[in-house]
This record gives sequence, C-alpha cells and structure tokens, in this order.
Amino acid sequence: MSRILVIKLGALGDFVQAFGAFASIRAAFPHATLTLLTTAPFVDLARAAPWFDEILTDDRPSMRNLPGLWCLSRKLRGYDRVFDLQTSGRSKTYFRLAGQPANWSGISDGCCHPHGNPSRNAMHTLARLDDQLHDAGVTPLPRSVPRWLQGYGPDIPAPYAVLVPGAAPHRPQKRWPAPRFAEIAKSLAAKGIRPVIVGTRTEAPLAQDILHVCPTALDLTGQTTMVELAGVLDRASLVIGNDTGPMHLAAAMDTPCLTLFGPDSDPRLTAPLTLTSGRTELIVVPDLAMLPVERVEACMNALLSR
Repeated sequence: MSRILVIKLGALGDFVQAFGAFASIRAAFPHATLTLLTTAPFVDLARAAPWFDEILTDDRPSMRNLPGLWCLSRKLRGYDRVFDLQTSGRSKTYFRLAGQPANWSGISDGCCHPHGNPSRNAMHTLARLDDQLHDAGVTPLPRSVPRWLQGYGPDIPAPYAVLVPGAAPHRPQKRWPAPRFAEIAKSLAAKGIRPVIVGTRTEAPLAQDILHVCPTALDLTGQTTMVELAGVLDRASLVIGNDTGPMHLAAAMDTPCLTLFGPDSDPRLTAPLTLTSGRTELIVVPDLAMLPVERVEACMNALLSR
C-alpha cells in the first residue's frame, strides 16, 4: 500500500480552501495511506475530515533549531508521494529536509512535479490548487459542501445571521470598525434575525461593543471549536465579516456571504467563494474605516432577499 503525505499548515482560510484538493487526492489514491502534516490549530478539524488516515503536527521549528529540524525531517520521510499544498517559502525547504524524494508536487527546486505556471501568484487560491494538482497528474473534483461538518455547534433558533468582526490581530486595517457591525446587528434584530457574533477569545471585546448597542445578539467568541463553528455557519441565513478565515468556512458551507475588503488583501486572490452563484457578495474599498453602514446594509438586504 502506498504512503502519501499532504502538507498544509494554515492559516484557516487557506486550510479550508484546500478541502477540494484533499478530497481530490483521496479520490485519486483511494487505497493509499494518506497522512496530513499541519499545524496545531487545524488538527481537530483535520481529524474530523474523511480524507486522512494519520495527522502529524508541524511545530515549525526555526532553521537554527537543529533538534526540531531533525524531528521534522523524520516526519517528512518515508512516503511514496508528497503534495506540498502550502507552497510557501518555508514549505519549499521541506523537500531537502525530506531527503529530496522522487515524487514531490510543489514549488521546491528540483522536485519532479513542480507547479511551474508563471501566473500561479496571480491565481485565486482555489484555481491555483486545482492547477497544481493537474500538473501532478491528479484530476480535481468539483467543489462540494463538506457535509461531515454539518450538525455541530449550539442549536440556535433560526433565523440568525453571523457577524465576524475580527481578523488577524497583526493586521488591524483588515477590520471594519466594531461600532458599525453593531449598527448592522441592530438592523438584523429589527428584521427578526438574531445576530450571532463569532471569533476567537481575544476578539471578545469586539463582541462587547456590539452587545452594548444590540443586547439581543448572541456572543459566541471563544466558545466554539472550528468544527462547531462550521455547523453554526452552515445553519445561518447570512454571514457578514472581514476578510478572515471564518468567511472561507462559511463559503465552504455554501452559506450566503458578504465579505468586506480593504487595501490589505486582494479579493482576486483570496475572496471567499460560495459554491452556489449569487451567494457571494464583496465590498472592496480603499479604507474600511470609511465604509458606511448604509452600503453594507444595502448588500445585506439584497442577499437576504434572494
């Protein structure tokens, strides 16, 4: 039986967008032992998935940490095929740590299945992953809703809409101001749609800003695992948020999504895309601090009316 290693380290949005690639590799090699190398935040999500026989954790040792690199090298060796779906400056060095195996898909110098498309850095993540698989001889499957994530999380009476006011803490310019999310929450509540706020524990202060204006909102920040969050997003009428990982998870569940983009990321490369057309809306502005509530509310109402 062949042994295959898939490398996908994160972040959440990137990990979720690789679901189709994971499924395609499993379909192409149904009898192989499939191992995933990922980082600690995504281990539970990967264990819940139907594709992998084994999950390994990459502790991301520094290049000066020789014992850590030795442990990582051991994890990378002994496979018949390797798919580096991270294709980052870091993961490309894993080819050498793995002993330059004969069957490697990625961007490492000298690998046998390089993703050499000169436009790869201008491609949306989903298209880039499909193109990489093509170059490695794997036929990408059509996207499908990950039904294995449905049914998890707290049972919230419908209808409700999810607000995602956070984003990467080191990139505050990706955040629409929380007081404006609060106004959207108030508007949703007036329509009989309960606002539900999600995010990490460190984003709880953003939820408090919203609850101060809309006390009927439900605060779930720091209270759900990624698997539980997927279930909450799946059952929502709508998800509104900044360009951050939970929006990609919502899009994967094919829930209508309104994503707010400032200048810090390019929607041509990273937009959360639902499977069903007409369920994805983007607002792209030069400065999120200048985005008025009225514009977001108009897009929200358009999605709710479809």
